[in-house]
Amino acid sequence: MSTEIAEYRLPTNVKPTHYDLTVRTDLQEHTFDGVVKINLDVKSETSTIVFNTSDLTLEDISLQSDALGASLAPTETTYNKESERGTLSFAKALPTGSKATLRIAFAGKLTGSMMGYYRSVGGGETYSLTQFEPTAARRAFPCWDEPLLKATFAVTLVSRADTVSLSNMSAAAEGAFDAAGVDAWLAARVADAGAWKTTRFATSPPMSTYLVAYANGRFVHLESSYTSPLSGKTRPLRIYTTPDCIGQAGFALEVKRRVLPLYEQVFDIEFPLPKLDTLVAHDFDAGAMENWGLITGRTVTYLINPDSKDVRAKKWIAGTQCHEVAHMWFGDITTMAWWDNLYLNEGFATLMSVVILDRVFPEWKLHSAFVSESLSYAFNVDAKLSSHPIEVECPDANMVNQIFDGLSYHKAASVLRMLSRYVGEEKFLKGVSIYLKKHLFANSVTKDLWEGIGEATGLDIPKVMDNWVKKMGYPVVTVTETADGIKVRQDRFLETGPATAENNETIWTIPLSLLTVSESGEVVVDNSVVLDTREKTIKLDVNRPFKLNAGTVSFYRVLYSPERLVKIGKEAAKTPSPFSVEDRMGLVDDAFALAKAGYADVSSALSLVDTLRNEQEHLVWESIGTNLTVLRSVWWEHPDVGDSLNKFRQELFGPIVERLGYTYSEDDSTDTRELRTLAITQVANARQEIAVKELTGRFATFMKTGDDSVIPTELERVTYSTAVRFGGRDEWNAVKDIAQKPKHPSAGVAAIIGMGSTQDVDVAKDTFKFMMDDARDQDVYLFFAGLGGNPATRRFLAQAFKDNYDTLYKRLEGNFTMQNLVKYTFQGFSSDKDHEEIAAFFQTKDTSRYDMAYKQTMESIATRSAWIKRSTADVQQWFQNRQQGTKL
Repeated sequence: MSTEIAEYRLPTNVKPTHYDLTVRTDLQEHTFDGVVKINLDVKSETSTIVFNTSDLTLEDISLQSDALGASLAPTETTYNKESERGTLSFAKALPTGSKATLRIAFAGKLTGSMMGYYRSVGGGETYSLTQFEPTAARRAFPCWDEPLLKATFAVTLVSRADTVSLSNMSAAAEGAFDAAGVDAWLAARVADAGAWKTTRFATSPPMSTYLVAYANGRFVHLESSYTSPLSGKTRPLRIYTTPDCIGQAGFALEVKRRVLPLYEQVFDIEFPLPKLDTLVAHDFDAGAMENWGLITGRTVTYLINPDSKDVRAKKWIAGTQCHEVAHMWFGDITTMAWWDNLYLNEGFATLMSVVILDRVFPEWKLHSAFVSESLSYAFNVDAKLSSHPIEVECPDANMVNQIFDGLSYHKAASVLRMLSRYVGEEKFLKGVSIYLKKHLFANSVTKDLWEGIGEATGLDIPKVMDNWVKKMGYPVVTVTETADGIKVRQDRFLETGPATAENNETIWTIPLSLLTVSESGEVVVDNSVVLDTREKTIKLDVNRPFKLNAGTVSFYRVLYSPERLVKIGKEAAKTPSPFSVEDRMGLVDDAFALAKAGYADVSSALSLVDTLRNEQEHLVWESIGTNLTVLRSVWWEHPDVGDSLNKFRQELFGPIVERLGYTYSEDDSTDTRELRTLAITQVANARQEIAVKELTGRFATFMKTGDDSVIPTELERVTYSTAVRFGGRDEWNAVKDIAQKPKHPSAGVAAIIGMGSTQDVDVAKDTFKFMMDDARDQDVYLFFAGLGGNPATRRFLAQAFKDNYDTLYKRLEGNFTMQNLVKYTFQGFSSDKDHEEIAAFFQTKDTSRYDMAYKQTMESIATRSAWIKRSTADVQQWFQNRQQGTKL
């Protein structure tokens, strides 16, 4: 092992093969203790053993060696807090090829940190659970906390007799606590033995430490099962919550029941564990976690009223559950060798949840929705100089935490989706199955995946894919029309404008997906055309409609001439159109992104949207709405542009609201429900008088009567925000009450964001104070999202963040939240002056835990500032011309 790698990777002189882990949980005292016995294979002679540990008290350490016979106590024990390692030195060396068992007693505190083994509170109950990914297993028990070092685990939990204990595997035995059945050190710490019980779980297959999980509390559950299509075995499926929530857990359980057999069929690998549980947590740092056999996640991620018709909430729950179930194969059975290949877990789970869930809920059009939900997000992050490759070096824990981002999840999913379309989904999934079967219960790297897909397709997959994975950024393809076809040229796309030579070295292999329309009107898509050089000439009839990136599947932008974009826009507006929903979404997204980067005028993007005003599909309107909202956010300190954009949004979305109304019906299609919600949200945020009156009136009725049926679940977020924006302290108090005691989790999220919608800085101060004093740590970022997304409170939030920086940093140290706070606080600023002041503030801060988010945020501010300087006159002129044209 090189010196550089040794600095952040454990020595390889010993390898753990099995953990016998006993943990006692005392929910009354908020403590835990236990004993771990770790079987070690000695790979090279050594008298020192190095392992991971953090925030634990370690005692009574001993080593039993089969070669040395006697039990050894360490002659020296040292701990390095920074590297989170313990080092044991022994008087005798362990010989190469021998086996040893290391025994360590440990004790720790159940804090509210949402890391390691921690406590949560919900429904009046305190309970405990684990969150070990990426590097927090070491906070719960001494271990070799690296994904490559897989071992089997036999977990035993000692807990209060009236609680439920859960772990990755099924309980093999449970009974009253018997001191003779546990380690003597632990037995001596148990007073009142009759109040305790012992639960022994079956031994797991080999797995990485970050996937180990256990929990203890007064949980209740719902149960279902599924029958394996491969073996015919029936497995139990449960979802656990505190008693107050169990009535809202049925939908997530049903999704799990329906997707598991589909995954088995697609991968041709049976789920290998005897059960699959889900535990719903009230305090949770991420969204959800794929612990093998015991998935965990937030309340908003898993709970919904059984009679709810809220499509957005259902999509979120189903998508998350399906994503975590995908991990049972991608990540759990086959695990990346190191965190630099995190995308092998997250990118695949993101893509597969779309592939599988589309078979369960085809009416949701998830393949189309991928364009706006994953692809667009990945484009935005990866258009920055501060981006990073999908496969990125991770030299320490600080970096590991930061790569759980839009690139590891959404860019990875996007380029894998591109590959799937290029080789064909059937062959792609066959290759994935080959890859998984070759690495069952083992670890893998990128080339292993390419070998599997290459075997299934006969293609040189590294040639196609390596630059997409190993290089940052993506191309813009410029289309120049010639007499008998088109010339296409690829260059790196940057939101700051055309790339300089030093930033434009990568040549990607781009499946162009060329769409043409024949004389008979037939749409033909050629997926075989590839651009793997800087430039290429393609023969086609430019007098017929054509478009690159059919279906918006490949990971690139397309720059047409303004004249061609007008022609494409007219074709897109036809009914029926030769261009699919995904095509039209991509056209809108490309037009605004190219305008932002200075490749085109904003006016051309606005004209394209104007052309599409008779569009019927919700997803295309979503792309339009998102991009117009971005424009409004960028020009937040330009009232004239803001007013023009608001009127434009009212003109576009107002007729949809008039047509669909505010009433949701059982007979509504999914599209209709979502389009109605989108349109109402857009006109209300654009301050349309009719919409504001409708929503504030409904909220006033609720305040007066307590009857919340006047506020459909889908309209909670926009109603709460509108009520606070146009109301006073009474409305804010009413929304705060909802945030504190929501009827269902998504209402709580809507209320928190609504609290940040006030136009009164004094009320904003109270929102911030409530967050600091009363909010759960997991919800802090939502308050920042609300206040930071509100132009009236943006500057207040920035100052409050600066004034409370040290408190916030300490409160959220070590988890994922701090990087979100930096982003939500500052990403909305749009001037050089603000950029300078923000940079000056962070100059004295240690940004190592959130450095990527900080750099991306600063680059966004600079980009927005440049965009304003370049395009303000263009935007003003477009609205002026349009207004004059309307009057004629």
